[in-house]
Amino acid sequence: MPEILPAGIAKPIPANLRRRSRGAFAGRGGAWVIGLSVLVSLLALLPIAYVIGVSLQTGWASVVTLVFRPRVGELLVNTVLLVLLTIPLCIALGVTLAWLTERTNLPGRRWWSLLATAPLAVPAFVHSYAWVSLVPPIHGLFAGVLVSVIAYFPFLYLPVAATLRRLDPAIEDVAESMGLKPWAVFFRVVLPQLRLAICGGALLVGLHLLAEYGLYAMIRFDTFTTAIFDQFKSTFNGPAAHMLASVLALCCLAMLTAESAARGTARYARVGSGSAREQRVVSLKTPSTLLSTALMIMTCILALGVPLITLGKWLIAGGTQVWDLTELLPALEQTLLLGVTGAALTTSAAIPIAWLSIRYPGRLQRVLESCNYITSSLPGIVVALALVTVTIHFARPIYQTTITVLLAYLLMFLPRALVSLRAGIAQAPVELENIARSLGRSPARALWLITLRLAAPGAAAGAALVFLAITNELTATLLLAPNGTRTLATGFWAMTSEIDYAAAAPYALLMIILSLPLTGLLYHQSKKTAGR
Repeated sequence: MPEILPAGIAKPIPANLRRRSRGAFAGRGGAWVIGLSVLVSLLALLPIAYVIGVSLQTGWASVVTLVFRPRVGELLVNTVLLVLLTIPLCIALGVTLAWLTERTNLPGRRWWSLLATAPLAVPAFVHSYAWVSLVPPIHGLFAGVLVSVIAYFPFLYLPVAATLRRLDPAIEDVAESMGLKPWAVFFRVVLPQLRLAICGGALLVGLHLLAEYGLYAMIRFDTFTTAIFDQFKSTFNGPAAHMLASVLALCCLAMLTAESAARGTARYARVGSGSAREQRVVSLKTPSTLLSTALMIMTCILALGVPLITLGKWLIAGGTQVWDLTELLPALEQTLLLGVTGAALTTSAAIPIAWLSIRYPGRLQRVLESCNYITSSLPGIVVALALVTVTIHFARPIYQTTITVLLAYLLMFLPRALVSLRAGIAQAPVELENIARSLGRSPARALWLITLRLAAPGAAAGAALVFLAITNELTATLLLAPNGTRTLATGFWAMTSEIDYAAAAPYALLMIILSLPLTGLLYHQSKKTAGR
């Protein structure tokens, strides 16, 4: 067993001991973990294999004709501009808000911290619904960037704020003692320590931008996802849609590569327990306090005020007639059932991959993770149609059943559970697993009794993220759910498609109410993880 440093950090395990540990791991039945990881990743490759298979059937000449045409170039420009504008704005807003709420004496900063997390409870397409209701002419790239930033910036805020809470203030003290100004300390010392949090949050935002449909369809901004949906639903042009999906998958691969390069190989863990004191707090002067408060107020108005006020307006305009409980209650029940079951299934499937990622990192583990990330970037309609084809030809009994819907959720949302599980397992000392095995426990029993119990908060956060995603999922549910299935999201979309915004408001309000407790859980979990 490796020696434990005073801070509770283990020294790196020598290469010969690491090889022995891997051999013992495989020899004691741990191969089932690898087998499950490979099985989940192979399932994740189904949509990609489906797209490739259709491409091969289409023929190279047709592929060239369908891909290299002006329409694809227009969609590529739209998607690239959306990503290049939205992600930096989300980073700037998320980092700024996190610094103001965690490192300054901004009045009411704890309440502002909670409000900065709250937009996670509002589905992205509800944001666009609110803005279209408020400003009907709004559309195009500007509208897409605006709504995307206010809908997705919490994915940057949460990890950055959590990282700021964990940073050792002594590092900043040393930098200041060497003559660096406060702004220089932030950009040269603090900001580099936020790289992992920023890269992870930016990747999540980027994947949402590539896969989102409802938000951009409502504001009439064409992306690959909206074009794919139009091809399938309007012209039923399968090959053209599959070629668009292929280009979208390549965009995701490029994003994963860029994130990996930006993340780098630098070490961010500290040796020693750090300073046993509170984080340093910057005292804002009056002008800075006023500007910071104005930024907070403006962000809350755009991200929370607009959707809530718009919903209130439509609910008042619709009166009691829009509260059709014979439609709303079954939709709420279906949403809860699919959300809870899908979150449990997806989180369980992510455990083997997350465990391998932390305990036995290597090329195989990186490949397995990449398979799941690439698939999660594809729009729900591509995943759904891949499952339709597979179930019709090879698993007819589960065609258009709840099983197929849950499998689609697993393929689309597994990275959400994976990211949180990795963080939780990383905080569970490997030495405890080794002790359990030395006492005769199998790798599976050691994983269940020791590691997963310690990683339970991370697993709960991952399950909450998956539940939130399922609650807001639209296209795959529309195509795969059994006849008569109606969730809050599909009910909302049915009403807005008929331009009946008043009837859609109760569905949107119920989705927000359903998401609020889980958003609060994610907020408190980030505080707990940071030792607050």
